[in-house]
Amino acid sequence: MRAFLVSIAALAVALLLALYSGAAAENGQRVVAGLAAISALVLAAWVAITLVPIIARRTALRWIGHKIEYKVTREGWFYLAGVMAVAVAGLNTGNNLLFLILASMIALILMSGILSTIGLSGISMRLELPEEIFAGETVHARMELRNDKQSMPSFSLRVEGIRGKDSASSAIMDAPVYFPYTPRQERVHQWVPLVFPRRGLYRQEAFRIATRFPFGFLEKGRRVDLAREVLVYPSIAATQDFRAVLPALQGSIESLNKGRGQDLHALRDYRPTDSARHVHWKASARTGTLLVREFNREDDRRVLLVFDPSLPANLPDAEAKFERAVELCASIAWYFQETNAMLRFRTAGSETPLAPAGEIITDVLRLLALSEPAAQTRRSELLDSLGGDAELSKIVLTSHDRGTIPDDLWHSAYFVFLPDL
Repeated sequence: MRAFLVSIAALAVALLLALYSGAAAENGQRVVAGLAAISALVLAAWVAITLVPIIARRTALRWIGHKIEYKVTREGWFYLAGVMAVAVAGLNTGNNLLFLILASMIALILMSGILSTIGLSGISMRLELPEEIFAGETVHARMELRNDKQSMPSFSLRVEGIRGKDSASSAIMDAPVYFPYTPRQERVHQWVPLVFPRRGLYRQEAFRIATRFPFGFLEKGRRVDLAREVLVYPSIAATQDFRAVLPALQGSIESLNKGRGQDLHALRDYRPTDSARHVHWKASARTGTLLVREFNREDDRRVLLVFDPSLPANLPDAEAKFERAVELCASIAWYFQETNAMLRFRTAGSETPLAPAGEIITDVLRLLALSEPAAQTRRSELLDSLGGDAELSKIVLTSHDRGTIPDDLWHSAYFVFLPDL
């Protein structure tokens, strides 16, 4: 850093000496003008011979193997136009001062290129993403830059994602992230807000670190191969579809479960093993026989959640309805996770074992995140295979017509039809 500041100061003094040389020549002081011009050239040569190698020697040379991309900025084009104007004026007039100014201007361009390349060297990066990411929600990723250079910090670095051959929606990061200062042998990080609009798999093959330091004449950048892949789960927000389905869904489950809950399920005849606390005395007095109360069993709900991804070819707005069905299925699964239900999930070609919903919710969300529509056949093998599991409360999301559903399944399951969403 000290060598860099000394070189800038020496070049500034050389420029002042060149200006003084021109003014002295116009006043007829040729000896003074010559000494000032020679001093300016000697000072510029001293910077080139002594300080520039020191700056380069103290910088790691691993950047030689990196492909550096650069482009001239708008300010740089204006500066180059000024360089050309000074060059033309110097050639037409033969004024030594103009040649000295031209040399200083070219030296600034050279110094800008060297310093920007040094700033990009020795920089590595990391990107850490949350484990669970849901579509439409803002998450914060941790981006870290590390400066491995021994003595030189880096200034004004910008990190941006490189778009691959896939669509723009598959990229993890679109907006650039700015790092004003990265000290030597240290790490800096920033929290980057990210929003993934849709479920599915997002990929980022590489990133680009760019800088316009120090003068903004050139923008240099280099590619950093840092492959990242993230699976975005469907949204689990309580949508209008979920709020409309939930009351009927709860009623369907409670009608298939009896136990020791608080809600009355039915009355039945007394058995010798029943507790006297459960006898319904008013009903027993009316009928003349002992009747016992049965309650809904709230502590042992066993649910089979089924998502049928097949769609008919003539379904209007098929893609939008399919996405709404995926989000609804994810919301239902999340609801059972929050209520500590026993859950089993099935879809085309995949299923999970019956287990507490909290233990398999990640697997369910992963299957839904990767689910794709399939062509619908006349009969669904998935629905035909659901005749068993009589002890499970079945919830089925499908687009098959009501008439194609097996009778035993129709009377033992709660259905949500995709065309109705």
